[in-house]
Amino acid sequence: MYMSQVTTVRMRTDTKALLDDLKLSPRETYDDVVRRLAESAYDDEPMTKEEIKAMEEGIADIKAGRIRSLRDVMKDLGDDDVISSGTS
Repeated sequence: MYMSQVTTVRMRTDTKALLDDLKLSPRETYDDVVRRLAESAYDDEPMTKEEIKAMEEGIADIKAGRIRSLRDVMKDLGDDDVISSGTS
C-alpha cells in the first residue's frame, strides 16, 4: 500500500521488539502492525441491553458486598492449589 504522507515516530528499542513480535509476517510493516492494534482497541459493536443490565447487576453486587474471592471460588471447584500466593 502506498502512503502519501509519512511521519517519524520515536520509540524505545524494547517497544520496537514488541512490535516485531506482533508482526503477522516478516514483511508486515510497522504501520500495518500499529494500525491493526489501534483498530482492534475499538469495539464497534454496541452493548446489548442484556449486557448493560448484567454489568449494572454486577456493580450493584460489588457495592453491596456480594463478592467472593478467587481463592474461595477455586476451593469450591476443588482446585485451591491454583492460587499460589501466600495470602489468605
